[in-house]
Amino acid sequence: MGKKLSYRPNVAAIVLSSKYPLVSEILVANRIDIKEDAWQFPQGGIDEGEEPKDALFRELKEEIGTNEVDIIAEYPEWISYEFLNKHATKMYPYDGQTQKYFLVKLRASAKISLKTDLPEFNDYKFLSYEDTLDQISYIKKPIYKRVLSYFKKEGYL
Repeated sequence: MGKKLSYRPNVAAIVLSSKYPLVSEILVANRIDIKEDAWQFPQGGIDEGEEPKDALFRELKEEIGTNEVDIIAEYPEWISYEFLNKHATKMYPYDGQTQKYFLVKLRASAKISLKTDLPEFNDYKFLSYEDTLDQISYIKKPIYKRVLSYFKKEGYL
């Protein structure tokens, strides 16, 4: 019998531009700490005792410099994945993450800034649904495809 895996609770945000619903553009950001391009959605851990929605707003402020968003929808279940070996030591004692995904829209007044206290990204861009799936890191592709497909099927994208 194998060891029971430990998953870090986490939130992830699919951030739509303020032009939504007229234009459907999804924010992806490039991680600062990975040499090859590693485009992903903003995400981060849920602190002990913190509610997922509170963590969402805190993480957006920490990672993209704004939490001026409106929640449009929430993925109905938690999605878990295991870390690659090269990331496992950095995330010890966790073997992976279990994530709650939110679909959010930037407010017109929101100003994105990657120059945060502890920058995690060095670049960002808004992409179409199809281009998002082409651009993102291969590690996250199956999960992102699942979540984006759900939001598309539900009529949000």
